[in-house]
Amino acid sequence: MTAPSPMILASASAPRLAMLRAAGLDPVSHPVRIDESAAIAALAADGASPRAIADALAAAKGVRAAARFPEGVVIAADQILDLDGEVIDKAADADAVRAQLLRLRGRRHSLHSAVVVFHDCNPVWRHVGEARLTMRQFSDAYLAAYLARNGATLVGSAGGYRIEEEGIRLFARVEGDWPTILGLPLVPLLGYLGQRGWIAA
Repeated sequence: MTAPSPMILASASAPRLAMLRAAGLDPVSHPVRIDESAAIAALAADGASPRAIADALAAAKGVRAAARFPEGVVIAADQILDLDGEVIDKAADADAVRAQLLRLRGRRHSLHSAVVVFHDCNPVWRHVGEARLTMRQFSDAYLAAYLARNGATLVGSAGGYRIEEEGIRLFARVEGDWPTILGLPLVPLLGYLGQRGWIAA
């Protein structure tokens, strides 16, 4: 079977793109803009779970990208941080990053990473992976130094940390596979693409 072309990643995430390329795929990054904060607020007000919100955000991105590339395969992904059932939105500035990290300090939270695959403008497969992470009781001094070193790179990241970089030092325990933690349930995704004959299997 000839794989549909092109393969599109509907995300601006450098880690997601790097994971797909490291796995031997050659997707084109096509970031899609949606008002995530408004969508999260509306879905939460309707009683949607953090897991369902992650899926809905990924699907919303996929719909837009699939309209632009109907002949291809669109991979759309999003990630939600879940603190005891509450969705913690991405921090908008440095003060919000600090406040989020203080909320998470010493506590366990979940990351729900959703992926939805589109073909012919329709969603044909979806999956939500979950990882559980526990932050250590890091000191105020370490937090201040961490923020000074990493600053603006933390704004807009889930939880206000970048676990693939120095943010790993904030954690006492990590449960879950690394791709899901970085925002893409890669193993199930590759399995589906292989079953469809869109990648060699």
